[in-house]
Amino acid sequence: MFEFFSKKKFLVDYLENFVDMHNHILPGIDDGAKTVEESIALIRSFSEFGVKNFIATPHIMDNYYPNTSQSIHAALDELKKGLYDHDLKHVLFDVSAEHMIDANFETLLDSAEMMPLRKNYLLVEMSYLQPSINFDEAIQKIASKRFFPILAHPERYNFLHLKSSKFKKYKKKGILFQMNLLSLSEFYGKEVQKKALHLLDEGLIDFVASDVHNQNQIQSLKEIKLTNALLELVLPLIDRTIHTFY
Repeated sequence: MFEFFSKKKFLVDYLENFVDMHNHILPGIDDGAKTVEESIALIRSFSEFGVKNFIATPHIMDNYYPNTSQSIHAALDELKKGLYDHDLKHVLFDVSAEHMIDANFETLLDSAEMMPLRKNYLLVEMSYLQPSINFDEAIQKIASKRFFPILAHPERYNFLHLKSSKFKKYKKKGILFQMNLLSLSEFYGKEVQKKALHLLDEGLIDFVASDVHNQNQIQSLKEIKLTNALLELVLPLIDRTIHTFY
């Protein structure tokens, strides 16, 4: 009987001109798009709801995806040719990376081989199962290099439970949080959704992004509906992400 008052709205209706600062659209470089054709299909799907600005963030992960600036820019050049061939010249693409804090991460920092976002932000991640042994040292080193660390999808780390005090401890260290938009649904599971909503309620999220790898995720993104109350929490983050990374 209260359905009228709790009517939900599609999230994608509020993403026009969004800057997607975390995704895996570059072709053949990690666990995202495998070919230029797959990349183009993802970009066309984003265009359906007005997203045409991207910062591609392929994984840099020792022993799994040992990407470098050279391999990332080579994939970008390949994609740009595809965009030109498909008359998608209006799509804007920049590149960065999602850096795994692993045994090789500090070596990348010391040799200035990391791939920052908009010059002074650095997107980092950990294993979902356990924190990186060198996490605290790596965060300190990031700050010493005058970068702002952004922790990708904090809601998805299984070792950080719903009420974990580490979330606020991370924030006190100057770590920014980027939430995946798909975490607003049950796409990754109910526990991830609960943590995402908790972090939103606590005002701990700084940026949002798609973290899209494939068409299945795009389709799930299109299906997300939010209440007005939740939209009031998410819309300022969408705006902040646009203004920071445009």
